[in-house]
Amino acid sequence: MKGEKVTTITFQEMKDQGEQIVMLAAYDYPTARMIDEVGIDAILVGDSVSNVVLGYEDTLAVSMNEMIHHTKAVSRGVDRALVIGDMPFMSYQTSAEDAIRNAGRFLKDGGAEAVKVEGGRGVIDKIEAIIESGTPVMGHLGLTPQWIHQFGGFKIQGKTSEAAKLIVEDAKRLEQTGVFSIVLECVPRELSKIITGEVSVPTISCGAGPDCDGQVLVLHDILGLSGMTPKFAKKYVDLAPQIQEALANFREEVKARKFPTRNHSFKMEEKEIKSLKGYLSKSREAK
Repeated sequence: MKGEKVTTITFQEMKDQGEQIVMLAAYDYPTARMIDEVGIDAILVGDSVSNVVLGYEDTLAVSMNEMIHHTKAVSRGVDRALVIGDMPFMSYQTSAEDAIRNAGRFLKDGGAEAVKVEGGRGVIDKIEAIIESGTPVMGHLGLTPQWIHQFGGFKIQGKTSEAAKLIVEDAKRLEQTGVFSIVLECVPRELSKIITGEVSVPTISCGAGPDCDGQVLVLHDILGLSGMTPKFAKKYVDLAPQIQEALANFREEVKARKFPTRNHSFKMEEKEIKSLKGYLSKSREAK
């Protein structure tokens, strides 16, 4: 499915027109190519690559170099979708200079067109510096996995009126700073609906209900490849059993010498075989 290139401006146009924004988190070239071909609007190269693909315990372990590596792979598979690189833990919290430098790497080295930054009031100055340097920023509020140790685990955020007020205030601050959109993760539906009405920039729901301007899920969750699917995600197909069956069949056929067959093998012409056998015969006689 081809169409005009999606940009950060497109996000705003879609919100203004009431068109839902569709985004997936993905991490490699072949899946990025398929995502782009079916018309998904944006691909987030999320720091969730840390635990989903690289086998780390959480998102805190992934490095800038690893994020750039996966972002480059995704960007090579995309023509239409907006590619967004996820700023990993400690790539922007340390200083505005680090934030500008690392955000720039996503565009310059990774081929991304924007970055996502977790957090609100505590990192507003870093986000502002990134935007002023020329890199578009997607904000991220609610359950921000890089702050998981402060939250005491993966818990719904903004359930009380006081906690909700802080998230609303942070959303407004991010809007004023100039982010082009805001991900709301694991907050009550009622809160995400309020925020979507309070800010002019698009909101993207990640477990925040249907009232945002768009939705984002992890590709591996909707394909049934992540083990345990979060409550807020929908498994559109369960590929894991199919893949395991294929792997088991491959193993059994190799063990039983049923694979490869003649159809999977290359053939040598008879005259070439005869010539080779003659050469080997002479070699043995010479010894």
